[in-house]
Amino acid sequence: MKTKGMEGSKIEEDDISKFKFDLGSKIADLKAARQLASEITSKGASLYDLLGKEVELRELRTEAIARPLEINETEKVMRIAIKDILAQVQKTKDLLNNVASDEVNLEAKIEKRKLELERNRKRLQTLQSVRPAFMDEYEKIEEELQKQYDIYLEKFRNLAYLEQQLEDHHRMEQERFEEAENTLRLMQNKLKEEEKRLLKSGSNDDSDIDIQEDDESDSELEERRLSKPRTAIEVLMQGRPNKRIVGTMQGGDSDDDMEGAPALLGKCKTSSSKKQEDSEDSEIDMEDDEEDDDLEDESIALSPAKPSRRVRKPEPLEESDNDF
Repeated sequence: MKTKGMEGSKIEEDDISKFKFDLGSKIADLKAARQLASEITSKGASLYDLLGKEVELRELRTEAIARPLEINETEKVMRIAIKDILAQVQKTKDLLNNVASDEVNLEAKIEKRKLELERNRKRLQTLQSVRPAFMDEYEKIEEELQKQYDIYLEKFRNLAYLEQQLEDHHRMEQERFEEAENTLRLMQNKLKEEEKRLLKSGSNDDSDIDIQEDDESDSELEERRLSKPRTAIEVLMQGRPNKRIVGTMQGGDSDDDMEGAPALLGKCKTSSSKKQEDSEDSEIDMEDDEEDDDLEDESIALSPAKPSRRVRKPEPLEESDNDF
């Protein structure tokens, strides 16, 4: 029983293996069947179209069959066709012969070119092996040229560097010059402001001093008029003791004295006004002081009845360059 069961199982395995092998071999047939099916459909469609034209083609076919054949014309046409074919054959033979001759010519040209190439190669080898006479001089000149070129490059770089340094130096000098101009301008502005401030303060001080001097000059003139010395008339009267002198102890003022006093007062005022103008200026002018002295001397000389004692000149203000 066991042997029969084993044999049955073996038979089933063999059938399965055969079936698998047959499927593998029939895959190509399946592809061919698909292609044939597509061709059958296309041929059937074309056949259907041709069968649709059968009515027209039938009439033409019957006419062609019923028409009698002309042997002479058919023979003539056949001869013409044979001649054309013979002409084409001869033309083809000529072309083949020409191709052979062209091939021979091309081979000859190729051989000639090969000989020329070999000749040129040999000539090149000879030229390369032979050293020309001027080659040594050429190499020396080439070395010198290389050295000169190196020197030129070095000098050009140095020149470019020096030009850059010069430009930087000029730029720095220009900046310093502009900075110095700015500082000088600032200093000038400061000095102008300081001078204006000092002139304002000095003008205020000079105005106070001039007012004091005017008051002092007026008081001195009054004292001088009260204590005026004796005139020339009193000196003459001393020689006449018996004569009676009528008048006061102060004595009367003559016309010359009355005219000299305003002149003296005017001169004093002019001197004070000139001092005020000098105080308004920022410089000390000694020539103006000398002119004031000359004017005072002339006023004293023109007034004979004036006292011999000169009017006290107001002391000039002490000014120095340090204030500016």
